Amino acid sequence: MLPDADDLPALLLDLAVPHEDVNELVAQWRGLTGDPGTLRLLAECVEELFREPEDTGRTPALPDLLASAPAGLRDTFAVHVLLAALPRTRAHHRARGVPADVSRRTLADLGRHLAVHRRRHGRAGVQSWRWLVRHFRGELYQLGRLQFERARLGDHDARVTAPTGLDAAIGLDTAPGLGAAAGLDAAPGTPCLNLHIPDFHGPLTPSACDRSLALAREFFARCFPEERPVAVLCHSWLLDPQLRRYLPADSNILRFQERFRIARELSEPADTEPVRFVFGDPDLPVATLPRRTSLERAVGDHLRAGGHWYIGHGWFPFRAE
Repeated sequence: MLPDADDLPALLLDLAVPHEDVNELVAQWRGLTGDPGTLRLLAECVEELFREPEDTGRTPALPDLLASAPAGLRDTFAVHVLLAALPRTRAHHRARGVPADVSRRTLADLGRHLAVHRRRHGRAGVQSWRWLVRHFRGELYQLGRLQFERARLGDHDARVTAPTGLDAAIGLDTAPGLGAAAGLDAAPGTPCLNLHIPDFHGPLTPSACDRSLALAREFFARCFPEERPVAVLCHSWLLDPQLRRYLPADSNILRFQERFRIARELSEPADTEPVRFVFGDPDLPVATLPRRTSLERAVGDHLRAGGHWYIGHGWFPFRAE
């Protein structure tokens, strides 16, 4: 059951879609739902999105389908796929007992990604559909300041994601090598949680993190009692220990680092990651990066001095209530 075009503006606002994108998306929706060929393509995409629903971390094979979208919808067709998927997502949330406010705030990440796309490109669209399918497949939930993604140790290690925003680099995937050697004595396939920190949600204060973790313990015990995740995992340049050279000891980022047992570091530099997430564009020239905040100064000054940034990998134990 697709949303009616007359109901779409209110639905888009519920999803935090920027006001300046609403009219364009509604007009596109009227056109694509009135064309049988495009409507069939939309249905195929939705079916692919929900294929193998119990396989956490699965990225649907949508690129070829999305590439078949009408030329004028290339930037936004993925948005319409997610809108078409919304009734099934909400039904899944209800079946799992997901509270209405958690469902609403989780799915509002769609609007955040539209805002990020418009800020960078000046037009409606999303580049991160691979990231957003997790929300709509029922794998990822916004619980206070943080997002928690259902995962399993060792699964989908090679998966590549493209979240956007200042701190969305947290928790890109379940990294290989997190095991007994890192102090995490759990077999591959054991349920765990990947941790993500979206932008536009205020500072990453210790109290906000504490509250999110308390919400997560209650949420997963109630909505996914059979999974019993054993650990929270984080994979991010924000766990690079070099940040301690630049940031004050009481900074939110360093206090966030202290929550984790650092498992390993990659030898390959990841210099574009902090540029992307701190400044919004990975292609900005390093020489011109602003120095307005302590984090901007840390990222830019380190690169200008010839240094590199690396992805850090960490975990801490987790037990649902």
